[in-house]
Amino acid sequence: MARTIARRLAAGILGAGLALLGAAAPAAQAAAVPADTSVSVGQLVLEPTDRGYAGSLPVTVTYRGVQAGTLNLTVTEPVPGAFAGLTPAEPCFSGSPNPVRTIYCTVPGGTLQPGERRRFTVDFRVSTTPRDHAMSASAGRVAVETGDANPTNDTSEFSTLFRSTTGSLRDPQPYVWDTLTDASLAVGAATLTRQEDGSWRGRLPVTVRVAGDAAHDAYWLEPTLPAGVSLAGIEPEETCAGACAVPGGRFLPGEERTVSLLLRAPAEVAPGDLGTGSVRLYAVFGWDGERLDVDPADNTAAFTVTAVD
Repeated sequence: MARTIARRLAAGILGAGLALLGAAAPAAQAAAVPADTSVSVGQLVLEPTDRGYAGSLPVTVTYRGVQAGTLNLTVTEPVPGAFAGLTPAEPCFSGSPNPVRTIYCTVPGGTLQPGERRRFTVDFRVSTTPRDHAMSASAGRVAVETGDANPTNDTSEFSTLFRSTTGSLRDPQPYVWDTLTDASLAVGAATLTRQEDGSWRGRLPVTVRVAGDAAHDAYWLEPTLPAGVSLAGIEPEETCAGACAVPGGRFLPGEERTVSLLLRAPAEVAPGDLGTGSVRLYAVFGWDGERLDVDPADNTAAFTVTAVD
């Protein structure tokens, strides 16, 4: 279940448009000299915000192919989970984190003409608590490649700095992120009430707290329910099957959210104690499925379900 969910989260399908040049006549092959295609980048400066750090990396691509074409773009994150998209927007997909991800896109803006120079940004966001000192991260990397039968490519590395909450970039300390999640949950009791059609509906309050900054795409709640009770969704009325992503996206360290799992039972269920269930909390990131937690014992909690007529 978790691996399937992780794949759904991580799989953004790259749009069509990578140019594949067909076989050429000998005369055309002689003219098809290797393209002098290059990429240059600036420095990534991540600014403190109310949701961690955010910043954009300026990128310039120069295309000198002999005919119009598109360019493959590869981005290696400086911090796990930091990639937030391209401006202008372009569909991308990510590889498995190890520990950072490699992101695969095409250069925004569609087809490039021979000699064209194109500028865009790669956007990043790091969900960690802003510090009163500057920080640095390991180098990231941007690469471009022509999509023809004889591809040429270029790669450029970039440095990453986190600006302090006081505005300084001086004397940066290395940013060290958590490699294990540190999350816990608490649940209340579920009370189902009779509906106009005779069925039963109710809410199970769940409080999720995340202490660390380990990279994740989302935290998920997976309930095990008594016989006759099923999962209907999570507020605000989001449908989910088997497990539900906690609304609100990625967590910041120390963030706490209270949500309600929506439960239901058919009309033939008699009022009274319907039994005991449990909820399991886990995080997913990329294609790797569930992330390991510091203390799995506080990732599961039991609850009772009662139908009150």
